[in-house]
Amino acid sequence: MKKIIIYLVLGISLMGGYFVYENASKVYPFYEQLTQERVGVKIDLQGKAQKEAHFVGASKCVQCHKANHEEWSHSRHPRMIQDPQKKPSIVVADFSKLPSDANFALKDAVYTVGGKFKQRFMMRHDVDGKEDYVLGNYQWNVQTQKWQSFKPWKYWYKDAFAHDNNALPTSRACDGCHFTGFMSTEKRVDLGIACESCHGPASKHVENPVSKVYMASLSDPVRQNEVCLQCHMRNRDKRLEDQNISSIYGDARDYPKGYEAGKPLSKYKMVAPFIKGHETKEFYANGAAKKDRTQGNEFVHSMKGMHGITCINCHNPHTLEPTAEKNTGNKLCMNCHSFGSIIGPHQDSLQKHTRHKEGSKGSLCVECHMPKVGRHTGKSPLTVRSHLFGFTTPDETIKYKMPSETNACFTCHKEDRSMKTLQQDLENWGMVSWDKR
Repeated sequence: MKKIIIYLVLGISLMGGYFVYENASKVYPFYEQLTQERVGVKIDLQGKAQKEAHFVGASKCVQCHKANHEEWSHSRHPRMIQDPQKKPSIVVADFSKLPSDANFALKDAVYTVGGKFKQRFMMRHDVDGKEDYVLGNYQWNVQTQKWQSFKPWKYWYKDAFAHDNNALPTSRACDGCHFTGFMSTEKRVDLGIACESCHGPASKHVENPVSKVYMASLSDPVRQNEVCLQCHMRNRDKRLEDQNISSIYGDARDYPKGYEAGKPLSKYKMVAPFIKGHETKEFYANGAAKKDRTQGNEFVHSMKGMHGITCINCHNPHTLEPTAEKNTGNKLCMNCHSFGSIIGPHQDSLQKHTRHKEGSKGSLCVECHMPKVGRHTGKSPLTVRSHLFGFTTPDETIKYKMPSETNACFTCHKEDRSMKTLQQDLENWGMVSWDKR
């Protein structure tokens, strides 16, 4: 009998140990990252040699980093700024429909900006003898396949520039994020977002590979995200912390001027203001985005961001995948959030977790945890997915005065359910607790 008891205890212990191992194995790959000591947001992480380096361009990087360069070259980053004269195929706008009061023609466009959701056109317009550009007064909405009026001062500091497209140079609005090198040097080293946008100036590294460039993946989670947040976070000109808008009239910047990867972003970027419960032109009262380029603003307030998960835990920094066009369904999320994992889901099947059939839209992680809440322009459909990662109930949607179309449940059930009945469904399923009422 004693032997039987010993064997039973041993068996139970082994099963328990296996259960703990299976659970822990999901988190273990991230253990070093999640437990890394914070170095602080004001410390400069660039190496001594890199502080003396200058930008050299991605063509120098490809010589040694062919695989990474190849992956990057097919991503959207290098295609944010392109030359339509050299490569006419990059123009997605229909110029046969360009309104007659447009202040440009295709032949005038030196560069295109974007092309996935909208496409704008840059014309040469030097300022004080320096190379500069302005944006055309129409932009092509790729999603609606229509031209729409474009007044850049409505997007960037309406009180800091004359209300004329020719009075707002791209050097103040776009170029810091869209041209590599411009943010800190005001020199357009590479078209689009290239290697040194994320790794910092590389001349010393090119001369001697032992002299390292900045590697965000080796930094603590907060500092790691900064290379993404330099552009993927709505901000204000840093000078507005102690100056008023009139003092920087004509020079307000919509990017963190002076920042380079590895430097402390907090020194150069003033985050767009938001207080939970107060709606702004950029965010709903719960913090969900109304516009594009707000992933960072949402993410830093999410449970993932607060617990040390980073952008590159989900996105390949070179291919940018997964993207809307190239995603793996639930596979990416389930790498960590598999059934039985200590970080959930805690049910034993997808259908029990979602209350929807497996394979249906209602059982896709992103549909409930990353609903479409924002637009790329005021006339675009809702396509910008939230990076808060929580679940907004119908009652919360009403409470925060969000459009019903932003609610994950209502998106599919607008024909057969009201927001109130959808809330009641959740309560009947036991999926809403007192903290969500």
